[in-house]
Amino acid sequence: MRTLNTIAMILLIVGGLNWLMVGLFQFDLVASIFGGEDAILSRIIYVVVGICALYALTFINSVGERDLVKSE
Repeated sequence: MRTLNTIAMILLIVGGLNWLMVGLFQFDLVASIFGGEDAILSRIIYVVVGICALYALTFINSVGERDLVKSE
């Protein structure tokens, strides 16, 4: 399970950095690497990153619990 969490976090970071570049420079790295926003491979990457974001919701409570333990 820890490996799955690590993969999900890495993909979320990559997706976040991609959105940062879109916001700052209007440059979509995923689209440029995989053939445009409408290319099937780009869409697969977008979907996988979105699924990772949904999966990350399952361990958001554990992040808050660790913060509470450290502050006590």
